[in-house]
Amino acid sequence: MMTKRMSEVGTRRVRRNRPLTPRTSTMAILFLVATVGSLVSVTEAFSQSSSPSVTPKPSSPEKGVAIIAGATGYIGRSVVQESVRQGYHTVALVRDMQKVQSSDTFKKFFEGAEVIECDVSDPNQILETFQTVQQSSGRIDGIVSCLASRSGIKKEAYAIDYQATLNCLEAGIACNAGHFVLLSAICVRKPLLQFQHAKLKFEAALQSQTSIGWTSCRPTAYTKSLSGQLGRLQEGKPFLIFQDSTRANPIDESELATYLVDCITEPSRRNRIINLGGPDRPLTKIEQGEMLFRAIGKEPKYSRLPIWIFDVSIDLLQWLADVFRSEPLENAAELGRIGKYYAVEDMVETENQYGTITLQDYFNRIAVEGQEFDPYTSMTGILGLLKNKNDKPQNVPVEIPALQSQLSLIRNSTLANVGSSRSATEGVY
Repeated sequence: MMTKRMSEVGTRRVRRNRPLTPRTSTMAILFLVATVGSLVSVTEAFSQSSSPSVTPKPSSPEKGVAIIAGATGYIGRSVVQESVRQGYHTVALVRDMQKVQSSDTFKKFFEGAEVIECDVSDPNQILETFQTVQQSSGRIDGIVSCLASRSGIKKEAYAIDYQATLNCLEAGIACNAGHFVLLSAICVRKPLLQFQHAKLKFEAALQSQTSIGWTSCRPTAYTKSLSGQLGRLQEGKPFLIFQDSTRANPIDESELATYLVDCITEPSRRNRIINLGGPDRPLTKIEQGEMLFRAIGKEPKYSRLPIWIFDVSIDLLQWLADVFRSEPLENAAELGRIGKYYAVEDMVETENQYGTITLQDYFNRIAVEGQEFDPYTSMTGILGLLKNKNDKPQNVPVEIPALQSQLSLIRNSTLANVGSSRSATEGVY
């Protein structure tokens, strides 16, 4: 059950302002479906499964206080659970207290933690929250930021991946916190996307200050992010591939959580950027598909899709965005770029590998236990939400009337190829 501290904290909520959510037109969403709807296997990175059960350690007062920002996200809630397990007085920052209190999933992950509702995009509110924790506990030993924008589009990326994370850093410095741990991503090594540039901008700010020790951890793909096609395969559909040779050696979220919490006190990781891979050798898309088929006991079959689908769609979206000065279309073009990036770029780190849970181990487990689903963080989920034959593209400029019928054609052909498999789960903060 949830600890008593949670109900007590709920009585001293600070004012909430929900993060800005960019308005996206139906036309932009339909273009997004055409661009990345088939990319089930690279679901944002952003999905969550139940972590393996662990036996909590007895509370250890020497561990001190750890604040987890982005606590309801994919990795964040596992970090909360691990921080409690290691004996920290764990403070989980969440946007919506009611969401946590009403969810059995969050209750499991947050048991033993103090949960505080706080808008990290408000620098005054985050500072007030940190000061309250400091006054009640005497110190803040570590801050782990698992903040990440939900979509990756420019405005949201700079609001969360940069500014909100910077707010947490500055509040930690003001409260003399001991160490700041950043959950970054391996993909920032080759920055082509807006959210990657936002992460790098914060990382530069983190490195330039000298008031607090820090660690920036850049993990490869997560095991969960490679399981998005489970539902499709169970329904007898083929494994979709854009590029056979794209590789990854993913890390399980439970083991990544352990690594992040250990960074608070591990001297060898202090003031370092660390690329982190999982225990597997780099696995191609074909090998990932074979593992998933093996887990469900079916013969492998594949469907290959051309990369030029991305290029044509992205170029058209960007041209329209420039002509009509449309932010929704600009966002759709960026989502297309994100889809292409994860379809063709390797997510590999072999010099620094961690953990023992292999991708096959993970697939074997979810084939039996299943996995949660959140349609807003799954490309196949988006398709399912849009799979209404009465949906009509809207907000299309009258100057290009042929575009409406083209959008309908694109959507229908994409849905015919992909369907509405629901196989990914709750995702990023």
